[in-house]
Amino acid sequence: MALPGKTNVTVQADPNANLVAQRLREWNARAVESVSEFCGEITIAVPRELIRGAADRCRQDATLHFNLLSDIVCVDRFPLEPRFELNYHLTSIPRRDKVRLRVCLSGDDPVVDSVIAVWPGANWMEREVFDLFGVRFHGHPELRRILLPEDWEGHPLRKDYPTEGFR
Repeated sequence: MALPGKTNVTVQADPNANLVAQRLREWNARAVESVSEFCGEITIAVPRELIRGAADRCRQDATLHFNLLSDIVCVDRFPLEPRFELNYHLTSIPRRDKVRLRVCLSGDDPVVDSVIAVWPGANWMEREVFDLFGVRFHGHPELRRILLPEDWEGHPLRKDYPTEGFR
């Protein structure tokens, strides 16, 4: 079954076949909104309010053991809502497995819990997403710009950012 608005993306016929989705559902029945696969990569959509718990479950569960957060990527889907899509790329080094957790955020309230307590390396990644897209991470110990000067206006990777900058 194809996802609306997305090409070449299919939803798995049996989402429980994926170990990560199964373990997240065992932890919290609402933790998995959908499971999709593209080019052999699994993406699990997680509700915004459960991302920190889902991340913690992925790291602490001995069966999953996703011990590396390799990246946090933000996508601005303006003018669509939910506007922002955060993708957390997880790797289990011992199991040689990868998964992506996806959280969608509205343009009116782009706030999500920080995952620094789970993966301390998320500090810099979250600051970069904040700096370039304006997504705020609740509980981040020092959420401030990392690439641009503190007095910079706006967030340059937002699709509605003026192409010539502010005057």
